[in-house]
Amino acid sequence: MTKIAVAKGDGIGSEIMQAVLDIFNQAEVPLQYEFVEMGKWVFDKGFSNGMTPEAQATIEELGILFKGPMETPKGKGVKSVNVTARKTWNTYANKRTFQTLHGVDTVFSKAGIPIDLTIVRENIEDTYGGIEHMLTHDVALSRRFITRPGSEQVIRYAFEMAKKKGARRITCGHKANIMKITDGLFLEVFYEIAREYPELKADDVIVDDLCMKLVSRPDLFDVIVLTNLQGDIVSDLCAGLVGGLGFAPSANIGDHICIFEAVHGTAPDIAGKNIANPTALLLSGLSMLRHLGFMKKAAMIENALLYTLESGIHTGDFGNKNTTSLNTTDFANTIIQNFGKKPSLQAKEETPDLPVTPTHFRPSKNPLIMSKELIQEVIMGVDLFVESEAQPDGVAEKMLRHSGEKFQLITITNRGTQVWPKGSIFTNLVNQFRCRFETPLETGVSQQDILDLQQRVIKDFKICSTELLNSWGGKKGYSLAQGQ
Repeated sequence: MTKIAVAKGDGIGSEIMQAVLDIFNQAEVPLQYEFVEMGKWVFDKGFSNGMTPEAQATIEELGILFKGPMETPKGKGVKSVNVTARKTWNTYANKRTFQTLHGVDTVFSKAGIPIDLTIVRENIEDTYGGIEHMLTHDVALSRRFITRPGSEQVIRYAFEMAKKKGARRITCGHKANIMKITDGLFLEVFYEIAREYPELKADDVIVDDLCMKLVSRPDLFDVIVLTNLQGDIVSDLCAGLVGGLGFAPSANIGDHICIFEAVHGTAPDIAGKNIANPTALLLSGLSMLRHLGFMKKAAMIENALLYTLESGIHTGDFGNKNTTSLNTTDFANTIIQNFGKKPSLQAKEETPDLPVTPTHFRPSKNPLIMSKELIQEVIMGVDLFVESEAQPDGVAEKMLRHSGEKFQLITITNRGTQVWPKGSIFTNLVNQFRCRFETPLETGVSQQDILDLQQRVIKDFKICSTELLNSWGGKKGYSLAQGQ
């Protein structure tokens, strides 16, 4: 028997989890469940991360978490338990599959356009670090982290998964035309890894164009890999193509711990009524079974689910409104009764179980992931973010006094748009400016030089934040201002 941790979740979580576990038990899936305490009710008991210490210890011991939907209390200053779990255990790849399900009518199924998409979303970095500050009473800042090692982890997973799936195409969705440094790094790593997989067609699409193409011709795509925020949005868009989040499984893959979950809401308005649709959680559970190597059981259960849907059996949230809908328990029991039956379309082959090499082990210390720095870093200057209600020329006049011999004031921007040495009188200003100082010295400057500059500037301004301007081999590691 394989032990896994199970968190039932909030709202409808306990009902749909019980339905799925009943299906697994009747199918004699060789799993043993350790139930753990996570979710809103755990927040309410005073645990700020939404899980008890015992729950964290159990999950870290077993390496697999199967969880229902969970709610984060609003207005209490606490972080999402879902995001916390994914980030704490470094489940760097969020895999979500979207397939046409016969019996779940959509615009595309009615048009005869089949959908078989896999979205791989980076799960740790980006704006989901949740690192935010108020720089002034009017200006909020969110830090966006994209790292080379983090990008390599998720992109390599996507290519390996696409290869095993027999995918015809893998696409990188991005916004590198605007975010040239961050999304540019992600896209650069994508093509570096693509060279190792010549059998796969690799290409990229700007994310807004990708969304337009997905809602018009989703059948053109196969595997898509994206950064965290963009992947979150595109994943839900794709769920809408196949009937909604109630039919969208989710797997969070890490090197040591994996999480399989339903990503729809907790639906508190119908909690306790036994009418929720367990399909998304069941599909997530089937992904977990395949991850554990239980290929035969997963295919048998999925065939029974597909046969049930194809037969027109449904819960109240979908299907033919002229036929009676089933409650959660009866829907699960119908799937159980259909064990051994196969749908006329999309039947899954019951392949032999796979011996899975356990990836779960306890590291002795926090793993450090980093690439080798091949070229020495040179500090070429600094961006000083300062608070001021003055006009750009007034800010520049004071800043020029403090440049000294090692720095030149290059540009001043407001909300990313250049307002000095040239700009437009029609550009609206807020009370926070970015002043860029660069050095003409090829050898760069030291951190002490930066501190000395700051000591001079604080005589006239409050410095809200600073960013070093780094360069490697003459290649700038910072972007130009809009309009510079």
